Amino acid sequence: MERKVEDSRSLLLCLSTIIRPMICNFRSPICQALVLEIGETVQILEKSEGWYRGFSTKKPSIKGIFPVSYVHLKKSTVTNRGLCETVVPLEDPIITETTSTLQEWGVLWKQLYVKHKVDLFHKLRHVMNELIDLRRQLIQGHLAQDQTREIKRHITVRLDWGNEHLGLDLVPRKEFEMVDPDQISISELYKLGDSTRQRHGDGCRVPVSHHLFINLKSFTYNSISEDADVFFFLYDTREAKQISEKFMVKLNKNGGPKNPEKVDRLCALFTVTYFPFLDSNYTNFAFQLSYESDMFISICLQDLSSKDLKRDLYIVAHVVRTGRMLLNDSKKGPPHVQYRRPYGCAVLAMSDVFHTITDLKEEKDFVLKVYTCNNENEWYQIHENIIRKSNTKYSAPSTNYGLIISLQLLRGELEQIKRENQAVFNRALALTRKLGFPDVILPGDTRNDLYLTLERGEFERGGKSVQKNIEVTLYVLYADGDTLKDCISLGSGEPNTSEYRSFVLYHNNGPRWSEMVKLPIPIDRFRGSHLRFEFRHCSTKDKGEKKLFGFAFTPLMREDGTTLSDESHELYVYKCDENATFSNQGLYLSLPCCKEDFNSCPNLPANLPFQRSPKETFWVSTILCSTKLTQNVDLLALLNWKAHPDRVLDILGRLRQISGEEIVKFLRDVLDTLFCLLDDNTDKYGPLVFQSLVFIINLLRDSRFYHFRPVMDSYIQNHFAGALAYKYNIYLIVFESKHKNLDLDTYKVTFNINPRNLKPAES
Repeated sequence: MERKVEDSRSLLLCLSTIIRPMICNFRSPICQALVLEIGETVQILEKSEGWYRGFSTKKPSIKGIFPVSYVHLKKSTVTNRGLCETVVPLEDPIITETTSTLQEWGVLWKQLYVKHKVDLFHKLRHVMNELIDLRRQLIQGHLAQDQTREIKRHITVRLDWGNEHLGLDLVPRKEFEMVDPDQISISELYKLGDSTRQRHGDGCRVPVSHHLFINLKSFTYNSISEDADVFFFLYDTREAKQISEKFMVKLNKNGGPKNPEKVDRLCALFTVTYFPFLDSNYTNFAFQLSYESDMFISICLQDLSSKDLKRDLYIVAHVVRTGRMLLNDSKKGPPHVQYRRPYGCAVLAMSDVFHTITDLKEEKDFVLKVYTCNNENEWYQIHENIIRKSNTKYSAPSTNYGLIISLQLLRGELEQIKRENQAVFNRALALTRKLGFPDVILPGDTRNDLYLTLERGEFERGGKSVQKNIEVTLYVLYADGDTLKDCISLGSGEPNTSEYRSFVLYHNNGPRWSEMVKLPIPIDRFRGSHLRFEFRHCSTKDKGEKKLFGFAFTPLMREDGTTLSDESHELYVYKCDENATFSNQGLYLSLPCCKEDFNSCPNLPANLPFQRSPKETFWVSTILCSTKLTQNVDLLALLNWKAHPDRVLDILGRLRQISGEEIVKFLRDVLDTLFCLLDDNTDKYGPLVFQSLVFIINLLRDSRFYHFRPVMDSYIQNHFAGALAYKYNIYLIVFESKHKNLDLDTYKVTFNINPRNLKPAES
């Protein structure tokens, strides 16, 4: 037999045999043959007419022959040439890890069946099949850089999931690859290991993004024949509340965009972040709407499983027309007077979407019927009635036409979706946020939005034979009485305005609007500003006058510096008429705006410029989303400690009484304050500052706040300015550990704040 000696090479039995039955493990009765398993790495010593001679890297002392057709040549590097040489395949480390992990899992997977762990047996089989497919995509090498990164992320998610559920060691990773313990410091390795434990702890979820493309093709409802505003938002039926801002589309009487320039630029982006577990159990969504063009809306829903989404989540569309008081009565009001009037509502259950769309990038059409309300008193809950199918409270359209949309499911990170759909994202894109904060507020993120909902009112008839048609006008005014320009938003997609007019409910002295607007007020204008609500009766007589009969107001901040609390506020209504002047806002700002104000100032003068209407009341509710303003007195005192230096010790002692949600929202400001106190007087404040740091770090270990751990890392790396703080913290750890039994969490201060990690910012 002719023999040819070759340089040492590394070969890998092709994993594709797992999915190609014609290729199998090598077994032979020949005594010189090696016994090889799929996935084993072998090193070649000789080659001869369809056969190789070599050894398996698992058992290098046993040499033998095996067929050429059973192996796949791979490029490799050789180190320490000679008897002790090492051959390492030149392939992506993720591929190598996936190969070895699948081999290890294959043995354990069979044991699961023997031990009757059927559920984990089937789940692991599903994950293994996914890993094989993802590994195949990496090996082919036809992916773009972003796609390769996304595939690696999916692989590591599944590898860590399987290792965790099989009771195997979790692997510390950096940029998806296993770290080399010889090339990393002990503290950095500890942090990586701790982050791995946090990532797979209770309640922890790994982000896997899916997106739903919605194309609003048309609004075919010819019976309106008036301009209309369509408001899209997300509604959670379990909590019975709106969970996103509104996206506003202005349509003309023909059902097309009212502004011709926006035909191809009606775009919005809902940003509501959430972190799911695996593709099959948790889902992110991006909704895209358009009229004869693309209006992109991306929605990611926080910490909701697919079961929750299918049961609770709905897309809601409210239609508000602008025109006559009564649509079918031309005598009610002159044609030149326009009123905003409720018209109809459409809903779409996300469960219907999931049942219909089963494959990625499969596009399906949906028709959202627009139902009208039988009684305007029920308008505020028309979407709930439609969802509950209380069909006596609304009327179905005579035809099946309404909002016609198409839906398409996409997968990938939002940035990747943007790059793949640049034609959509290059347009004027309106950012539409969730009602509340995202999961992670990174240092430098600034937001100051106040969401105001007109709830309801109780008004007197005022000597009229019928009830009033009440319209509310809202203004945001600064301390000097000037109206703040462009600080009111009815919905993303349209420019902000300086005043807001509510829709009108016909002949109703107890209207319930439940209409939300956003007030993006600049932080430097928040203190001293107030809201004024003016109430007008809209007459339907010949002149169609709108007569002012009362007003209400509320400051945005209290005397102690805190903002309006997130709750419903019952405001006093003061009488006035069209001749009333509001040029001197001090005339009414000295009056109590609500019952709490009245109790705090019982000695009011007898001659007031405006008289309160005791039988009339107005309710609003507010939600504040601000990274600079707080509703918590203790947190405000901590951030403004220089105003009360004598109370610093008491303020630090009360830090642990502040809710975790409030602390993580202002994490950077709180940390800046603590280190500023440490620099100001180390001996006096040091122990309490140290305890506060330990409290905050332990807080971030809570499953509710684990998303904010990157905020701490970002702060230390990019914003921390107390370059000598670590010395005092290490001293305290040594001192305290001699007198108390400190747990491992306390020592995290040292690992998070140490001279190797610090990059002090410029003062």
